[in-house]
Amino acid sequence: MKINLSNIKKAKNILDNQDCVAIPTETVYGLAANAYSNKGVKKIFKLKKRPQNNPLIVHYHSINDLTKDCEINSDFLKLFKKFSPGPITYVLNLKKTSKISNNVTNKKNTLAVRFPKHNLTRKLLKLLKYPLAAPSANISTKVSSVCYQDVKEDFGNKIKFILDGGRSQVGVESTIISLVNKPKILRLGGLKVLDIENCLNKKLSLKLNSKKIFSPGQMKLHYSPGIPIRLNVKKPNKNEAYLLLKKKKEHKDFYYYLSKKGDLKEAAKNLYSTLRKIKKDNFKSLAVEKIKNHGLGKTINDRLLRASKFNEQ
Repeated sequence: MKINLSNIKKAKNILDNQDCVAIPTETVYGLAANAYSNKGVKKIFKLKKRPQNNPLIVHYHSINDLTKDCEINSDFLKLFKKFSPGPITYVLNLKKTSKISNNVTNKKNTLAVRFPKHNLTRKLLKLLKYPLAAPSANISTKVSSVCYQDVKEDFGNKIKFILDGGRSQVGVESTIISLVNKPKILRLGGLKVLDIENCLNKKLSLKLNSKKIFSPGQMKLHYSPGIPIRLNVKKPNKNEAYLLLKKKKEHKDFYYYLSKKGDLKEAAKNLYSTLRKIKKDNFKSLAVEKIKNHGLGKTINDRLLRASKFNEQ
């Protein structure tokens, strides 16, 4: 995609005035504001209707920028060298001298940080004198946005500007790892846990559900298209959409495929756009076939399980 500097500068001007813009990343689109600005960060929570106790990920351009706010360690440096910029978020100890808004962290002494890979957002971050707090650009608990149209559909004119960077290439949020004390995975995402374990040469524990919210993506209900979901279904009910991992020879109007040949990377990329399409096609419920629970299949299953909590409301 051709870089439009005038659009990047327009986004910068809005952010400098402590307002919000939507930005593209390789994972999903983000709703961004100056992470040092209480005013800007409060607007994120208001626009998303996001619970105040759900902390935000802060996006940086470089390690030099990060060292103003966080303590870094050897595990972070190993992972950063191999995977950043990319779909991984690190939870680190916050420096007492940091200017990060308390609204970002829910007054905790840790911070979730990421280095996005998308060229447009990297160029924007390089121009700014502050990092960007940027959760997914969607209404809280709903399906995340993977393109300009998704953001527009969710927010209309409530956001002053959407920096259009095409479709997100990963299509699901970043994997979150806490590097405070013993490393542990707090959210499954676009980077496989096995790859992280191989890099650190250690087995990692998963802390995906917690009464205390340590990072984004730990809320019980998340990623929901707004209709009931049944998981591990062999045969769908009448008038129910059926979500399948790979394309079948037999085609029916209520079949929706995540991948042509069952590729989990392609399936993860297509997950949110497919959930949105099912809702737009006016299905009132969704059945999902059993999806193999390894690699990015674990991430897909995590998203669908949290989305299915809609049934309990």
